[in-house]
Amino acid sequence: MATRKTRVDEYSLDTPTAPEPNQPAHKKEISFTSLKEKVVQSERQMKVYSLATEGGIWYKLRQNVTTKNPIRQIRYCPNEASIFVDEQSQYAIREQVAFRDGSLMADADSPNLQDYLDAHPDNFKNGGGIFYEVNTAYTAEEELDREFLLHDAVSMVRDKSIDELLPVAMFLSIDTNKKTVEIRKELLANAKANPKTFIEMFDNPIVKTKAIIIQAVDFQILKQSSESMKWYDTNKNIITTPAGQDTLDVMARFCLSDKGALVYSEVLDRLGKL
Repeated sequence: MATRKTRVDEYSLDTPTAPEPNQPAHKKEISFTSLKEKVVQSERQMKVYSLATEGGIWYKLRQNVTTKNPIRQIRYCPNEASIFVDEQSQYAIREQVAFRDGSLMADADSPNLQDYLDAHPDNFKNGGGIFYEVNTAYTAEEELDREFLLHDAVSMVRDKSIDELLPVAMFLSIDTNKKTVEIRKELLANAKANPKTFIEMFDNPIVKTKAIIIQAVDFQILKQSSESMKWYDTNKNIITTPAGQDTLDVMARFCLSDKGALVYSEVLDRLGKL
């Protein structure tokens, strides 16, 4: 009896086969990154930001700025998901951010605007002195603590001598050539905006050091540029400023390091001889 031979082409190779025992069926891959983004966006609430000083009816916030940590350029483009320039598309359209009557509201459905304002170097929490976020979600205990901090910060502006206040004023880029009452007025606005940070400035060595550096520049002991800090008399380079950073900040940090201790001592010595 002839044996029947089976031809391969008699059966479709595309016929689905049952999965092997204990082998899970294929499941659609879930993007945990996108899931996390959706959760974060769903938890967002409207934020309110306020200018520290009077800005008139319309105050435009500077655009195309660089954050300090990490050092990255940011700009506000409503049609982009990211505020970082290097992550935005070639079709990014920049839009001006402006405060109206001293305040700005960023809705929960504008996460990129909130992210931009939160990361902006002019924000008080980032060391700026232009605007701050108005926190409207304090508990009773937190509100009481804030009131005590506010009272202490205001008392500092009132009770401390102008010599004690000047380093903080310089650190906040307040014009110290103004009358004393005007300097105190600007410091008072800063104290009310962020009392905890304001109080901590008086014990922060970087604040005093930066004030010394500013004085040394004013008295032509040091020569400041966007690229470096040099000795004024010899034009010899002290430090080179990395791209996107502030020379005064870099110099202040350098003076607090072991390597810059001798330079800082020399600066103090020259100021003391004036």
